[in-house]
Amino acid sequence: MEQLQYRVLLYYKYVTINDPEQFTQEHLRYCKNLGLKGRILIASEGINGTVSGTIAQTEQYMADLRANPLFSDIVFKVDEVETHTFKKMFVRHKEELVTFRYEHELDPNQITGKHLSPKEFYEQLQQDDVIILDGRTDYEYDIGHFRGAIRPDVESFREFPEWIRNNMTQFKDKKVLTYCTGGIRCEKLTGFLIHEGFTDVNQLDGGIVTYGKDSEVQGRLFDGKCYVFDERISVPINRTDEDIVVGTCFHCHESNDQYINCPECNLQYISCESCYEEHQGFCSDECRHKFQTRAS
Repeated sequence: MEQLQYRVLLYYKYVTINDPEQFTQEHLRYCKNLGLKGRILIASEGINGTVSGTIAQTEQYMADLRANPLFSDIVFKVDEVETHTFKKMFVRHKEELVTFRYEHELDPNQITGKHLSPKEFYEQLQQDDVIILDGRTDYEYDIGHFRGAIRPDVESFREFPEWIRNNMTQFKDKKVLTYCTGGIRCEKLTGFLIHEGFTDVNQLDGGIVTYGKDSEVQGRLFDGKCYVFDERISVPINRTDEDIVVGTCFHCHESNDQYINCPECNLQYISCESCYEEHQGFCSDECRHKFQTRAS
């Protein structure tokens, strides 16, 4: 098989950055000069990024970031792709790497759940009396998730504290398994669960993306696709013949797992090919009418 010429890097590191605003400015200049595209968040608590570039560009970026003592042990999740998966390069300073807004400080270097390898996670998924909590949003869950996982009724990560307090307190003495795309949200989510009194809290090390790459597990017990925050929108995880489609078309409710964006309201929704053609990519007749009226 011919090697693809581009890569996507997914990574994060919780580490103290003393002057995050200056680091943000310097890192943006560096990334643009290197020719990368993507989205990187910088906070006093660390870095969180997804970037795309050529093999040479991504190799250089990984080497340069690891040359900084702050990030010497940073872990990169690498996907080969045909071309850039972003149109521009953004590096932004934020108060939090993932917006949680919990009233207590959560430092993943001090308090976080037990990290489980893909094999350990797979084995524990099959145990009786375990609680499997998806640490992502409802729309991410809808396109793919681990078998038996609880669907969180949240549209943003900051809604988790209230939702958990209203829906999961009865599980405080159970073994809880959490997972997210690349691991960063679970670092905070599991710390929150421990702080709230949950006694046996675990997280999938490296997230769904790492799980799908594990040569032994091969993505087993993950159904559907994994939502990603770039132009690919979703990627396959289960690499066995056990994979099933869990998403349903917004219009006809048939099984499907292709997300698209409504050209008018930018709603991201699942649509089959026939409904995409019939509705011209719009989520509703109202949106299509608004778009056509403005264009005429």
